Amino acid sequence: MRAYLITIGNELLIGDTINTNVAWLGSFLSRYNIEPVKAITIGDSKQQIVEALSEALNNSEFVIMTGGLGPTHDDITKKTIAEYFGVGYKEHPPTREFIEKIFKKRGIPISPSNYDQAKVPENCEVLFNKNGTAPGMWFDIGNSSLAVLPGVPIEMKGLMEEHVLPRFKTKMGIGLYSLRHYFQTAGIGESTLSDLVIGDLNSYLSNGTQLAYLPHTHGITLRVSCIAEDKEKAHTKVDPLIQHIRNKAHDFIFSEEYDASLESVVGSLLTEKELTIATAESCSGGLIGSKITDIAGSSAYYLGGIVAYSNELKHHLLDVPMELIQHHGAVSKEVALAMAKGVALKTKARIGIATTGIAGPGGGSPEKPVGLVWFGYYDGTHHFALKVQFFKNRVQNKERTALVALDLVRRVISGIQVMPYNLKPEFAE
Repeated sequence: MRAYLITIGNELLIGDTINTNVAWLGSFLSRYNIEPVKAITIGDSKQQIVEALSEALNNSEFVIMTGGLGPTHDDITKKTIAEYFGVGYKEHPPTREFIEKIFKKRGIPISPSNYDQAKVPENCEVLFNKNGTAPGMWFDIGNSSLAVLPGVPIEMKGLMEEHVLPRFKTKMGIGLYSLRHYFQTAGIGESTLSDLVIGDLNSYLSNGTQLAYLPHTHGITLRVSCIAEDKEKAHTKVDPLIQHIRNKAHDFIFSEEYDASLESVVGSLLTEKELTIATAESCSGGLIGSKITDIAGSSAYYLGGIVAYSNELKHHLLDVPMELIQHHGAVSKEVALAMAKGVALKTKARIGIATTGIAGPGGGSPEKPVGLVWFGYYDGTHHFALKVQFFKNRVQNKERTALVALDLVRRVISGIQVMPYNLKPEFAE
């Protein structure tokens, strides 16, 4: 089944608002064997809406339109849709009551334009929006269906999951079974993972099974997929490939969940093994601690962190000897080792992780170029440093640094000998 995606809003075209709806919708639909064949973004223009809608209805089974349902004069989507179908309006009492309840609770007077949001084209089926004042609308037109939804992401997603998806499933019938399996990997590049670790897959892909490599900031997501007559036949197709990938890429796989994050997996491991961790950060500026504390319940294992940007704070807060800094420089194996041990001893954490580097874009030298980062790790048994060379983009270097640090922790406490990117640990003497 094919779907057209139409997102509406001048703010999307000029960049005032980032259009995240298309990415979410594409991912959401493809999980249910609905193929997004085209996505377009248009302005708040009657002519553009009519042209896009006509093309979409003539070329797909499903059309999803988002944006332009607000109460202000520039929100013209609902009016244009009613004119397109040549219909008048009807009031949806549950939406009107919901609007009155919200405004009363907030102590805000209701304007006529707010009440108008409860009025919808006569030929639509109303999709009640519990997250906002603009209802969604569903239209069946011949062989195609149209969902008109608010552009606010939380409202759009809620309506898609609660109202639109069940209607998709009803229209599609039983059909074929679509199976997808995900691997989240870290600490390895895409070409290395494909060529040197997973290897030739022709024998696994000859039956219609597909494998996609999806690069992200944290690493590479692998998506194994197939379509079959039923669930059992789908698994017969994909299970051999899934097991092959597990066997070959085990050290690099941190999860087989679609939406898992590296920090959540590390948190689960720390909890499971009853370990605590503390961070000593220089070039990453507290980003490791920020990611760790993004996870609910992280107070059970994260004791705290020290952002020691200056040499003086490295010395006074982490007990890094000044002679080490003067002799080897702040960005060095010796300082990274001392920072990791210092933060573990200061906080009494079982694990200390440290970063010191040159984030860029300036400040490098031939001996220590921009993007050079030293990681320190200490847990009383293991005490070592890793050297990584990133690039010149400061923000990206900070992000990479935080993720490598988390992956390093994951590997050590999981008993994995191979370090991220096959780096060789340099142990404390």
